[in-house]
Amino acid sequence: MATNALHFLPCRIPSTLRRNLTSCFLINPSRMTRRLAFSTRHTISCSSELARENQSHPLVEERVSLKNFTEQAKDLIKSDVGMPHWFSPLDCGQPLPGSPLLLFLPGIDGTGLGLIMHHQKLGEIFEVLCLHIPPKDRTPFADLVKLVERKIRSEHHRSPNRPVYLVGESLGTCLALSVASLNTDIDLVLVLANPATSISKSPLQPILSLLQFMPDLLSNLSLPLVLSSMAGAMLADLEKGFGGVSWDLVAPSIAYLSVLADILPIETLLWKLQMINSASSYANSRLHAVKAQTLILSSGRDPLLPSKQEGLRLRQLLANCEICTFEDCGHFLFLEDAFDLVTVIKQVGVYRRSKERDFVLDFIPPSPSELNDVLDRYRWMNITMSPVMLSTLADGEIVRGLAGIPSDGPVVYVGNHMLLGLDAFPLVTQLLEHKGIHLRGIAHPVMFMKWKQGKLMEVPFSNDFRLMGAVPVSGKNFFRLLSTKSHILLYPGGVREACHRKGEAYKLFWPEQSEFVRMAARFGAKIVPFGTVGEDDFCNILCDYEDQIKIPFLKKYIDELTDEVGKLRITLDGEGGNQDVHFPGILPKSPGRYYFHFGKPIETEGRTEELRDRKKAHELYLEVKSEVEKCIAYLQERRESDPYRSLASRLFFQARHGFTSEVPAFDLD
Repeated sequence: MATNALHFLPCRIPSTLRRNLTSCFLINPSRMTRRLAFSTRHTISCSSELARENQSHPLVEERVSLKNFTEQAKDLIKSDVGMPHWFSPLDCGQPLPGSPLLLFLPGIDGTGLGLIMHHQKLGEIFEVLCLHIPPKDRTPFADLVKLVERKIRSEHHRSPNRPVYLVGESLGTCLALSVASLNTDIDLVLVLANPATSISKSPLQPILSLLQFMPDLLSNLSLPLVLSSMAGAMLADLEKGFGGVSWDLVAPSIAYLSVLADILPIETLLWKLQMINSASSYANSRLHAVKAQTLILSSGRDPLLPSKQEGLRLRQLLANCEICTFEDCGHFLFLEDAFDLVTVIKQVGVYRRSKERDFVLDFIPPSPSELNDVLDRYRWMNITMSPVMLSTLADGEIVRGLAGIPSDGPVVYVGNHMLLGLDAFPLVTQLLEHKGIHLRGIAHPVMFMKWKQGKLMEVPFSNDFRLMGAVPVSGKNFFRLLSTKSHILLYPGGVREACHRKGEAYKLFWPEQSEFVRMAARFGAKIVPFGTVGEDDFCNILCDYEDQIKIPFLKKYIDELTDEVGKLRITLDGEGGNQDVHFPGILPKSPGRYYFHFGKPIETEGRTEELRDRKKAHELYLEVKSEVEKCIAYLQERRESDPYRSLASRLFFQARHGFTSEVPAFDLD
């Protein structure tokens, strides 16, 4: 798979259902931590389609609300005394075997319930422990650092080959960064939401300073009065910064502040505000020592902290850091209905169970709602392109639809890449929607690279590729996909084919030697050759590789970008070895139509010994290539008789029959 337009695509997270919870407490002797038990009762309201989905997937994704957080927090601290301690929510359930430990480090509330909306999904892939700091506790920040340090060292001793995840919000981010700076020998993964390392730049700093330096004057004031003043300052700053703002924007943050008024006495708030300033200074002075893999989650509409700017600053200062921005979210990101932490972790690709990420064994399949979200996100593309899907039955008959596609894996789909690789989207979504087949794509490493201060920017759609289980191209990953009986999407032409020159549409640029046949035969995989046409109905190439390398500054850009990304197949001669990364200049046209033709599946089962011979394997490789060329030629010829090849004709048909109706194409012989 390849894609070549460049810009940052903010993560779009699916909304899910909510759940009402009640709580009680239980001691877990095996971990010597407090466990928080939640009993659930469902309040489901969904469409018939989602209801059917939920019946087939008993683990329905449900969410709780800020109200539930408030109730749980009050119950938790009702008779709360003692020192900071860890608890594990029973709602997290039993994780997958070998799952890493996730330690949640809370914000200013200190309850440890900040991930309450994510417990169930996190508990499926992590062993979750949350830090709880009682309201009357006055443990200094440095001692909290030592407390977390002891926990991660204990976990590291117990499972030295597994990472420990530190998930923090606001104050908890300072704690995570400080611990990471002092424990560079331990494999840590930091997930930091709206870091409080920027507290000195908060628009509320004047009020915070007043609270800290005039405690005697304010000790007689009610906390709600203090917080209402903070809310007014938030609105004033937003009016100044955004030129007008609605109440809906700050309502969640103000609602959370009102929760603090209910659960924290004013002396506790004063203590926490003093701590957050010292914690920020402590963490900022040690950023240079942080080597841990770090993911910054920044809200674009944070009224309490300049989180978006702080995320950019930290990305420049931390050695191994990437950032994900949520433009429409406020300060309390983990309590936003539109935010799903597990989905973000999947999309960004930071989940692993060992020191090195295994793209096959560490893959967490998309949930039902995540799959629906992907289908919805690209539905416009399928409507615009109205892709024609043809497949070939075992007797050689060509039929409309995907009846000729094998259901049982392993299956390797081998085809041609159209310009910019946009053909991959309708292909993946059509197989998923109509056959329930989840394609695992073999993709260029650029799809998995972190954004740097170089020429490479975030590749659009890369989040969805990672969510759907694409893996970097390598023999090791191909082997493991085959061993798990996966359906694998393979484009032998790679970047050279996806970024071809003028006049090279539908021309194959495959390596001279087989790269997949013998390994496919080792697992008895079926090979499905397929061809795709339609790019010439969507765009024309204005400036290709040959044009660009004649322009000095563009040639320099291509060379620098290729060096940053890295070349593939550098040992190969000819066109197949030319993998310079560049982006053709194109001129869009009125959308035509995409056509896919899947040839007759080629069996390799029982041919393992035969195909050990390189000559025999190469003959099969050439057979697959020939079948792909035949599929392309068939589509190029037959589409000329398609009465619905133009967008206007398809729109007219859909206007008469409904936009969900399948648009006909040419007749089959």
